[in-house]
Amino acid sequence: MDSIADSSSSSSNSRVVWLIAVSLILVSLYFGLQSSSNSVSQAEATIFYSKNESQQNINPPIAAQLEKKFMSSLERVEAGLIRVRAAIKEAQSKNQTLDDPEYVPTAPIYWNPTAFHRSYLEMEKKFKIYVYEEGEPPVFHYSASQGILGIEGILIHQIEISKFRTNDPEKAHAYFLPFSVLSIVSYVYVVDSRTWGPMQNTAADYIGGISRKYPYWNRSLGSDHFMLACHDWAPKISFAVPYLYKNSIRVLCNANTSERFNPTKDVSLPEIYLPQGKMDGLIGGPSPSHRSVLVFYAGGIHGYIRQVLMEQWGKKDDPDVQIHEYLPKNMSYYGMIRKSKYCICPSGYEVASPRMVEALYMGCVPVLLKDHYVAPFSDVLNWKTFAVEMNSSDIPNLKKILMSIPQKEYIRMQKRGLQVRRHFEVNFPPKRYDVFHMILHSIWLRRLNIQVRDSSMDV
Repeated sequence: MDSIADSSSSSSNSRVVWLIAVSLILVSLYFGLQSSSNSVSQAEATIFYSKNESQQNINPPIAAQLEKKFMSSLERVEAGLIRVRAAIKEAQSKNQTLDDPEYVPTAPIYWNPTAFHRSYLEMEKKFKIYVYEEGEPPVFHYSASQGILGIEGILIHQIEISKFRTNDPEKAHAYFLPFSVLSIVSYVYVVDSRTWGPMQNTAADYIGGISRKYPYWNRSLGSDHFMLACHDWAPKISFAVPYLYKNSIRVLCNANTSERFNPTKDVSLPEIYLPQGKMDGLIGGPSPSHRSVLVFYAGGIHGYIRQVLMEQWGKKDDPDVQIHEYLPKNMSYYGMIRKSKYCICPSGYEVASPRMVEALYMGCVPVLLKDHYVAPFSDVLNWKTFAVEMNSSDIPNLKKILMSIPQKEYIRMQKRGLQVRRHFEVNFPPKRYDVFHMILHSIWLRRLNIQVRDSSMDV
């Protein structure tokens, strides 16, 4: 962001007093997540949570009065975030557990359960999102909530009616760009035209319009703004606005680092398929002792990984390894998930797949067979404790790898999957710690990791 300008002799007395007050209240050190890989390690997660700004030991009521008198609305927002960072660090250093009758996360599912819990509770109390009202449905403020990409429409709707929404942009921590990529593809794209221009122009024109009407995009160069999309073409459409894909928080199902998904600022959105538009009949499955199949997959052959998977295992007559392109007539897809210990969740043409969430819903340990994929909430969740991660090069040894996992370890992973699945559940209305709140928490973490400064305040 813009650097703090030096005070000059021509500054007004109020500007000098303001600088003195701010220097007494806040001494800020801002960092960014350091990650060049497609996953987040425990060390990186710890570093993420430990980033904070120190405050001088000033009486809180006095600090509040100084803020109100001398700070702009943006500076008050930033000062509040500094206190949040300090609270998270303090909770982490003292291993503080706050009262929460609904949920207290524990290791090893979480990289840092204490920091996550405190951060989540701070989000519930403080996070405010401004939704730009410009734009007409269906391209804006609306997206289909049915089908394999339906989570996009569900979350857009839930954000717009949630308690986190504020009508005062001066109090917002983040700004939502409410265009729907699924709707843009449906209503703007000319079928078989292979032309990106009209779709990209729709997004670019919208951001251009709000940047001319409001000061918020320009002052941060988009870094406190976010978009949300589940369609595979979302990254390509975002490239139309350089600051959108370079600076903004992009909440994407297509969380592919080879397509410029950046886990230090972007958010991986789980692809969730709700056949009837709700979770009825999707949750639950038998215990490990009643799962007779080692590993299961069924799905179309599209993309390199699925092709190799089918070539290696699709034609083998092995009752332990049930790999199918088309299920036999006497097989139930969900029934097979519930009968299996492990469920393969491979990339197709793109990295996202609803199978990962389906496996968690039904108690099957996910096998993430994906290259360049950033798993959802991986800055909070330690996926290796409840899922098996493989690369495409592991496919020939699939059975050997799974058979080598001790039964006790499999049971532990299965149990942890049952514990973590609440973070992937879709509720109407949303419930604490469900997928809606976890997505907002991921946005919240990334907003905590940046500083926004209004350049108009510089001398």
